[in-house]
Amino acid sequence: MRGWRWSESASDGRIDGMVPDALPTDIVALQAIIATQADALAAAQAGLMSKTLEVEKLRIELARLRRMQFGRSSEKISRAADQLELMLEEVESSAAAALAPAEDGASDGPAPKRNRARRPLPPHLPRTEVVHDSACTCPSCGGAMRKVGEDVTEILDYVPGRFQVIRHIRPAYSCRACEGMVQAPMPSMPIERGLPSAALLAHVLVSKYCDHLPLYRQSGIYARDGVDLDRGLLAEWVGKAATLVRPLVDAAEAHAMAGGQIHGDDTPVPVLAPGIGKTKTGRLWAYLRDERPWDGPAPPAVAYRYSPDRKGERPQKHLAGFRGHLHADGYAGFGELYLAKEGKPPPVTEVACWAHVRRKFHDVHVATTAPIAAEALERIGRLFAVERAIVGIPPDQRRAIRQVEACPIMGDLAGYLDASLTRISGKSELAAAIRYARSRWSALTRYLDDGHLEISNNAAERAMRPLALGRKNWLFAGSDAGGDRAAAIYTLTETAKLNGLDPEAYLRDVLTRIADHPVNRIADLLPWNIAP
Repeated sequence: MRGWRWSESASDGRIDGMVPDALPTDIVALQAIIATQADALAAAQAGLMSKTLEVEKLRIELARLRRMQFGRSSEKISRAADQLELMLEEVESSAAAALAPAEDGASDGPAPKRNRARRPLPPHLPRTEVVHDSACTCPSCGGAMRKVGEDVTEILDYVPGRFQVIRHIRPAYSCRACEGMVQAPMPSMPIERGLPSAALLAHVLVSKYCDHLPLYRQSGIYARDGVDLDRGLLAEWVGKAATLVRPLVDAAEAHAMAGGQIHGDDTPVPVLAPGIGKTKTGRLWAYLRDERPWDGPAPPAVAYRYSPDRKGERPQKHLAGFRGHLHADGYAGFGELYLAKEGKPPPVTEVACWAHVRRKFHDVHVATTAPIAAEALERIGRLFAVERAIVGIPPDQRRAIRQVEACPIMGDLAGYLDASLTRISGKSELAAAIRYARSRWSALTRYLDDGHLEISNNAAERAMRPLALGRKNWLFAGSDAGGDRAAAIYTLTETAKLNGLDPEAYLRDVLTRIADHPVNRIADLLPWNIAP
């Protein structure tokens, strides 16, 4: 991947990982290698052509809908056009992400030809010049240098509230003695030979994923400032940026999953289904590690994962390497993780959520004002009151306080619920709420004996709120690939928030450094490690 300084030697001139000296001398073997490379290149070109045709088809359909927008059923047509705009975003971002390794030197074959010309930046924008000067003496012979020209590269930058242009000026010098040429190299950019600075790229990502502005809306906003950035160009940036930060996302996920106690939750996300003009329901999952309630040493982190459905195999795959306690709701898909197999203890121990129990009694109380539901709510409220007083203290102290204060409340509550169940209809919603609680009693009371555990899964639900807001604003994801991309960017932005960082400032810092950052030190760029 371009942008990473690997410890191994450069791979220029290699085929299938072999240096020229190691290539076979047999002509037949060489022909086989060339044929393999040709097949791989043809497959890549065919995939690119398919994506190009899909984009053109969507553009034609979008133009047709925009022409129809002001006729009958204009609201319905406008919504369909918005769906196509988002689908185009995801297709173009996916194409850019797929091309990024080939363009950056990761492929042995020739890079696909780029049709997008670099456009001149608007003259009305303020310019900031950064001069990258060279040495005054020739590095070859020590002779005096004379300036013979300069290269100027303009990068579009974004300062909160306005655009500006950064002009990277690199004077070229020649040696008076030996005529050798010297010129400072161009600083690395997050997108090689690209237009955006790290600050602008961070702003586009945060606007899309944190402020929930689709790229076509961003394009319209920028146009009012006299900056022409079409949706396709922005989508290309998003796809390449998502590919660039993938190792950092993996490091954040690994940290989140390394905890002994995590919170898990999921939320539905409507996803456009290509070819049928409708949406299907995907899922975004959150797995949160947060030791702050018990004064733990590890910084908080949240890992988001996307799946096209809610089958039990999804969380089971996500948590395949996890060992410890899982705070979660009663979703049956987690059940397989709680089972002992082949004589071994279960890898995951369930910790049920009292907030879910309280919610069921609250719904019954609002609907029926049942005294039993009100009494249950009051008793559960006393359990939560104990927890509010012990936030941020060590685990052993938390456990000791719970044993003294919460255990008696819990015992009385169990007796009250059992007695109440005998006095009401077994088919009522109140009876269902009581059975829900009593059937999970072991998992609901597990936190009393372990100061590392929490009474509820509210932490994971809080991690889902930004996604719910996004779902309300942009209504759907453009594709499964778009869901994966959203999960990756959310992992970085929401983890930054958990650590008290502004997500745009954090991404700006990361994207400024990541092009030259060694991959074996990727953890240095995690929110709690990055130096300001």
